[in-house]
Amino acid sequence: MMPSRNLTTLSVSAIGLGCMPMSWGYNVEGADPDESRATLHRAVELGVTLFDTADVYGPFTNEETIGQFLVAEGFRDQINIATKCGLIFKDKVSYANNGDPDYVVQACNDSLSRLQTDYIDLYQLHRVDPKVPLEETWGAMAQLVASGKVRHIGLSEVTVEQIKLANAIHPVASVQSELSIWTSENVDNGVLNYCNENGIGFLAYSPLGRGFLTGALDSSDIKSGDFRSNNPRFTPEALAANQAIVDGIAAIAQRHGATAAQISLAWVLAQGPHVVPIPGTKRRTWLEQNVQATNISLTDQDFAEIAQLPKSVAPRY
Repeated sequence: MMPSRNLTTLSVSAIGLGCMPMSWGYNVEGADPDESRATLHRAVELGVTLFDTADVYGPFTNEETIGQFLVAEGFRDQINIATKCGLIFKDKVSYANNGDPDYVVQACNDSLSRLQTDYIDLYQLHRVDPKVPLEETWGAMAQLVASGKVRHIGLSEVTVEQIKLANAIHPVASVQSELSIWTSENVDNGVLNYCNENGIGFLAYSPLGRGFLTGALDSSDIKSGDFRSNNPRFTPEALAANQAIVDGIAAIAQRHGATAAQISLAWVLAQGPHVVPIPGTKRRTWLEQNVQATNISLTDQDFAEIAQLPKSVAPRY
């Protein structure tokens, strides 16, 4: 039975499913629609109750895939849908922000249509638009809650000050930011701790380091057009230099009879009861391995060894 965690008053499975790889970001040409749907179905069977998506993934096709699945299978009441607005990709590597209140309302309506539902469980601001006061954007999102179209609202990649500003207008249910063994900025900048102290959930995206921390990723796996092909951590030189991180995780995994991915997820889960990792996958094999991380208890020795692992030689962006 999958344990649950709370994003303020929204109860979700301790591990969610990041749906992005099914239609955007990582080697999309290798995505099999039938396998993606089978993965969504298997997630429900395994007790995963949080599906994370965004309008920009595809764009739009990721939400459509989830909507078609939920309608066909009749699982709407069993799944919490988390989607996002506010980020518009111009191409594979560059994007624009849009926090205009009118846009937020229209984006929500469009997402509801693609998801084939009349409400979104968690609607998140993908990025804060520096050209629009956060109060205006967040106010529009709060109105979506008041209208019944959205049940909870969250932020992504924000500072403590921005969380405080938004929370004064309407409760912040969650903050979604990157968190993994090789990405600890949200520990260092106080966001993770602030969320814990204030009852705000933390959705940890890329908890497996965009696949690198699994130990199964080779530079040859990253094709042209893959989001990671323009990421400084995924040059052949950076991957080779960072291999010591994966080797250290693999040594711990061997002691537990687990995979490096499972140890990586167990570490994220251990960062607080408010933390919900959302590893992305489009394959049942990896999903089934990922959810087993809830059964792993890391030891003091494990934590000490992880703390001593080298830092990444390259920034995340």
